[in-house]
Amino acid sequence: MATTILTGFSVMSLLSLVYLSWDLMSPNQVENESDPTFNVKSPVQQPPHIIFIMTDDQGFNDIGYHSSDIRTPVLDKLAADGVKLENYYVQPICTPSRSQLITGRYQIHTGLQHSIIRPRQPNCLPFDQVTLPQRLQQLGYSTHMVGKWHLGFYKKECLPTRRGFDTYLGSLTGSMDYYTYESCDGPRLCGFDLHEGESVSWRRRGKYSTHLYTQRVRKILAAHDPLSQPLFIFLSFQAVHTPLQCPQEYIYPYNELENFARRKYAAMVSSVDEAVRNITYALRKYGYYKNSILIFSTDNGGQPLSGGSNWPLRGRKGTYWEGGVRGLGFVHSPLLRKKRRVSKALVHITDWYPTLVGLAGGNESLTEGVDGYNVWEAISEGKESPRFEILHNIDPLYNHARTGSLQKGFGIWNTAIQASIRAGDWKLLTGDPGYGDWIPPPILPGFPREYWNLERHIKPGKSVWLFNVSGDPYERFDLSEQRPDVVKELLARLVYYNRTAVPVRYPSEDPQADPQLNGGAWGPWMGDEEEETWDYQKENMEWKRKLKMFKSRSIFRRLNTRMMSNRI
Repeated sequence: MATTILTGFSVMSLLSLVYLSWDLMSPNQVENESDPTFNVKSPVQQPPHIIFIMTDDQGFNDIGYHSSDIRTPVLDKLAADGVKLENYYVQPICTPSRSQLITGRYQIHTGLQHSIIRPRQPNCLPFDQVTLPQRLQQLGYSTHMVGKWHLGFYKKECLPTRRGFDTYLGSLTGSMDYYTYESCDGPRLCGFDLHEGESVSWRRRGKYSTHLYTQRVRKILAAHDPLSQPLFIFLSFQAVHTPLQCPQEYIYPYNELENFARRKYAAMVSSVDEAVRNITYALRKYGYYKNSILIFSTDNGGQPLSGGSNWPLRGRKGTYWEGGVRGLGFVHSPLLRKKRRVSKALVHITDWYPTLVGLAGGNESLTEGVDGYNVWEAISEGKESPRFEILHNIDPLYNHARTGSLQKGFGIWNTAIQASIRAGDWKLLTGDPGYGDWIPPPILPGFPREYWNLERHIKPGKSVWLFNVSGDPYERFDLSEQRPDVVKELLARLVYYNRTAVPVRYPSEDPQADPQLNGGAWGPWMGDEEEETWDYQKENMEWKRKLKMFKSRSIFRRLNTRMMSNRI
């Protein structure tokens, strides 16, 4: 479809008018009087419709109400009219955050303590875990997932449709091209990665994933009757994970940003902002809004090398500094009792499981054994959070700190092991927490990787850090030497948690997972003989004839994109 090229001024003027008209519209105002579903009121006794929106790699400083260079008027408005979660924690990388959301369990209790689930690993979310969507199904919900899974797919039993979702459209791996849906796990290990249900969705390639996923959510909302059954939608955007790809019309408004990575990254965030606008409009249009809860969350900190920013927090994605684990988050809902406020209640991503099960009408027996807490009263009414402590993780496989030892852990804990815990105001880190600099938003035209070598690395010889993160959220003042009493208490808590840990599940990669052995697409490769073919062969036959033509078009598209990028 041809796209009209507009000037930066005209695009921003148009977007401003659209956003302004949306902002001025009250939640109860009729947006389309001809639509008979608009003024239908949802019965109070029905559990709320739940829309959980997760973005990928969006940093703490990558939203309008935290940032001066990224514009997100819709997200800002939703957060301002709801509850901003300013003491909210996630995990430092993709798989752990998603696993903890879906199971309500810490990584040490699912065997996913180490790294991510890679595409060729015969590994997935443990089968003994009852997932959040499965619980919601038991409570009468219609459940749907759209977007990035990244919780393993080596068997059919690992797929979203086997773990509690009635429908699924999205990618199974950790990253892919936003247009071609090609995902690579090495130089010559690439395959197609867009799936609908348990089949490969070959025909959808070419459409920008943020737009595709938004369109899917709108279709679900349009097709479902909000009065007949409560709805749960988990929208897991691919954005703003690399590669940095975005339609040109979102980039032009950011021409003033000299750093090219930051410019494209900001454009991708704006496309997400527009997507959320379209989804909230659909919630109103089809009669869901008055009995709905919309939750917005990032999965981990941003990556400065790829345009993200966690400023003024310390660290980045993949680290246990605040910049890696302090998440963006807010709740927007007419059901909130105290709105338009900032919450400092301690909330962790595992808390969504018992919170949402409770809102759906489930009793405590359905969340027995989870590590999360029901924090709805803390969010909705401003009460004190039931959570006092967060185990960020214990990863026995991560590179051990050379200077760590049991002796430096007072004979309680081997400080060579990567671990982190927060209790009350205090946060303890041991082992190697990852790069620990404070990185302002990139403003130089380029950000060569050599710049990373200029980073102020952590102090040589250290393997223990202690911070009062309530008074020092930027982690600038290490108090481990001044408060050995607190260090000992938190080390003892690590020992307590470690006794409950299950063995790490991080199997070797299986060469049979190669997409070229499975019809050219990523998907389950283990199981009986019928499963190994997994719906690929029949649908992929017609595409083999078109593959050469598609690849040549893709080459020209990439070449044209590079030329346009250089111009911009």
